[in-house]
Amino acid sequence: MADIIYPRSPRETMDGWMHLPRYIDKIRLHLAGKLAPDYQPNFGKGFDAAWLAAAGLTHEQMIEVVKNSITDGEVCDWVRKHVRKSQAEKQAHRERMLSYPAPDDANGKALLERRKRESGMEHRDDIKTFVDYIDADEGRI
Repeated sequence: MADIIYPRSPRETMDGWMHLPRYIDKIRLHLAGKLAPDYQPNFGKGFDAAWLAAAGLTHEQMIEVVKNSITDGEVCDWVRKHVRKSQAEKQAHRERMLSYPAPDDANGKALLERRKRESGMEHRDDIKTFVDYIDADEGRI
């Protein structure tokens, strides 16, 4: 089995946008035919879709932008030019991502617990959010 190439942590930011560097990595891996099978079902969904909704863009737009860009800087310049959101809006998006699932989100909490169990991490009390789970699953924490 080939080694999985992990995208960057969802905690990483670009131009104030949490998750954008990870999403760019996933698009690049997809375009190169190297996005791991486990990532395929949620490509453009989940946190990708949350970022797209916050930015007011489509998955197809971002694929084209990344396809036609060589560097992260070029993608960042395009986002900066076409996505006009305040720092407060970017911060609100960051806070939503970092706190998912919210304490009152029974379905989200059940999904997180199921994912932890399926990954053999049910003993990890430090994993309280999906951002924590992603970083743990990819070996960063």
